Amino acid sequence: MKLITSAKFLLSVAEEKNIIKDDVPEIAFVGRSNVGKSSLINSLCAVKNLAKTSSMPGLTKYINYFLINESFRIVDLPGYGYAQTGQKHIANWAGLMEKYLLSSNSLRSVFVLVDCRHEPSELDKMMLDFLNSYQIPYIIVATKVDKLAKSKVSQACSQIAKALNVRKEIIYPFSSQTLFGKEQLLDYIDGITK
Repeated sequence: MKLITSAKFLLSVAEEKNIIKDDVPEIAFVGRSNVGKSSLINSLCAVKNLAKTSSMPGLTKYINYFLINESFRIVDLPGYGYAQTGQKHIANWAGLMEKYLLSSNSLRSVFVLVDCRHEPSELDKMMLDFLNSYQIPYIIVATKVDKLAKSKVSQACSQIAKALNVRKEIIYPFSSQTLFGKEQLLDYIDGITK
């Protein structure tokens, strides 16, 4: 496991023309609004308010870039599935996210976050269909496992695997509260950003 020793916010991007295109390795985080993306990023980096968390879903409207260990980037993509924001804005975010996923030269993996307590949504399935169709590598991060009894975590991961039609081995259980699963995620990140 390689520890994250430095993490800083780089920039927010609202338009395709500003998407960073270089050869610095990137890991993108995507998931439903309120699935815990910001909390996961903050926990992995051990920086409390690096990514802004909110009790109001749908806060991430832009692509947010973070430089990690001066050697790779974490990219926080807009959350999907929050209807109160208006269809026009949702279409803009979806378009921006798609353009990033298809144009990034250095995307190593997408972390698709799913709340372990709930059945994956149709939007989660659509995201995986999109990633599969363009052969974009990804893993599933089952968030909020601290809300389950420890004995139920493996079962929850099995249910997510079945619902999404993926191998259970690519599902990483994680809790930003207890840091359960942090070492495994850092190992994975270390392996793909060298």
